This record gives sequence, C-alpha cells and structure tokens, in this order.
Amino acid sequence: MNDNSQNRRESKRIKIRVPIEIEVEGGSGPIRGATADLSAGGCYVETMFPFPVGTTLDLKLQIENTLLVAASVVTCDPQVGNGIRFEKMLPEDREELHKYLEAREKDESKQAGAS
Repeated sequence: MNDNSQNRRESKRIKIRVPIEIEVEGGSGPIRGATADLSAGGCYVETMFPFPVGTTLDLKLQIENTLLVAASVVTCDPQVGNGIRFEKMLPEDREELHKYLEAREKDESKQAGAS
C-alpha cells in the first residue's frame, strides 16, 4: 500500500545515501550533504534549512563518477528536507545513474530474499 506521493513518482526511489553537493544561484558556495533516497528522476535531501519550492539547483552526485545535474525543488518540508526533481543531465550521466540504481535494486532484492 503506497501513499499518494508514491503514485506521482515516475521512477522507483531507493533509500540510499549518496554524497551530494548543492549549488544555489547567487549562493555563497556549495552545500554538502547526502541523499536520503534516490531515483532516476530525483532525490530527497534531508536538511534543517530546506530551500523553497521552485528553487533552481545545480547538483553534483557522487556515485562511481561525479554526475552534474540541473534540478529544481518540488517539495519543502520545514526542518526536514527537500524533494528535488532532476531537470537536465548529460545522456551519459543519466545512463550511469540508471545503471547505478539498477545495481542497487538488485542488491536490495537479494538482501530481501535472504532475510
């Protein structure tokens, strides 16, 4: 049974912490953190000081390589974090993200089958 927010997602989110660097236009420098979950179309980042909905972000996702992503804030949970949608990414970065997520999903299903 999924909640309604799950139904709006285009791709499955995996609970995984991936290092992320966030740049905001006109910001004072990068903000470093980690994803709480990640999908091909976006991620959730926990932060005490979330950005307002509609904020445009430049992200660096650290998986095997560094992926550069143009993104926007789609949800803002005060003192919790932001839902972020990936807007633009190089085709090779998008492909690498898909492969990374597929590998993590296989790992998850192996672990679920073992328990």
